[in-house]
Amino acid sequence: MATLKEIAEAASVSLATVSRVLNDDPTLSVKAETKRRVLEMAEKLEYKTISSRRSLGNQRRSLRFLALYTYPQELEVNDPYYLAIRHGIEMQCSKLNIELLNSYSSDNGNQLTAVDGVIIIGRANQQQLSLAAKLSKHHVYVDYNDQDNRVDSVIVNLKQLSVDVINFFVNQEYNRIGFIGGQDNIGQTDIREQMFREYGGLKGVVSEKDILCGTFTSASGYELAQQMLQLDFPKAIFVASDSIAIGVLRAIHEKGLSIPGDIALISVNDIPTAKFTFPPLSTFHIHSELMGIQGVNLLVEQERDNRKIPVVITVPSELILRGTTVAPS
Repeated sequence: MATLKEIAEAASVSLATVSRVLNDDPTLSVKAETKRRVLEMAEKLEYKTISSRRSLGNQRRSLRFLALYTYPQELEVNDPYYLAIRHGIEMQCSKLNIELLNSYSSDNGNQLTAVDGVIIIGRANQQQLSLAAKLSKHHVYVDYNDQDNRVDSVIVNLKQLSVDVINFFVNQEYNRIGFIGGQDNIGQTDIREQMFREYGGLKGVVSEKDILCGTFTSASGYELAQQMLQLDFPKAIFVASDSIAIGVLRAIHEKGLSIPGDIALISVNDIPTAKFTFPPLSTFHIHSELMGIQGVNLLVEQERDNRKIPVVITVPSELILRGTTVAPS
């Protein structure tokens, strides 16, 4: 398709004149012969106006995406963070008139057929990656990115969350900080835990005995907190998610300890119930719904423009201080 510059050169007029003629600018004052020459050259070079390109775009077939969840669907019940990501994906697909298929780790992927793009939510195993490659050449990660940045991804800077928590507690003069977390997949260390160990070790406020991990559930948080509270325990704890923190709160209350007097904690996600716990949770608010929305947008752009260069979108988070921490001085 011709460019405005090519038309301007062929018609021996300025680029601005071509633009104004083709956009039917009523304030333009040129000779009829000049206008006719520009229009003839545009037609000869098969130039399409913005309106005609939009018309053609509207005639494109509707897209069909697959949301490939790398975890079982039950996890959404225990952790609304994942449910919010799915809601963002479904909402944006509906808005853009995109047909959406959902598949979870427990589903039989062999029943799936080719799609225009795959949104991979979480850290996929080799079998899931092979399935995605089989179904489409267009892929986007949500809530994960590979170390080589070869695939579009939408992430939260979880490493920075761990750094921010440790800095917050250190500034409040805590010299020993614990961690209660979870793993999406057995044997895969969560990035929050990894950075907590590294940065906490550099600060001299973290030791191995104060790091406990289970699953991202309230029941796991309850059991791990009971274990931590049996002996001498840290007076500040970073909890990897609000769902885990709900169980931790219960264990602390049953022990007869006060929050934040005897023990303070900060968690992650800011789920709807976080402000209604006792005391209300100090937690990082993550725009997880936006993560799902941006995942769809990246996939649409990939399919539409056939973009090869991978893009990484980092969705911001903010620490919401409530009753489980002492107010900063």
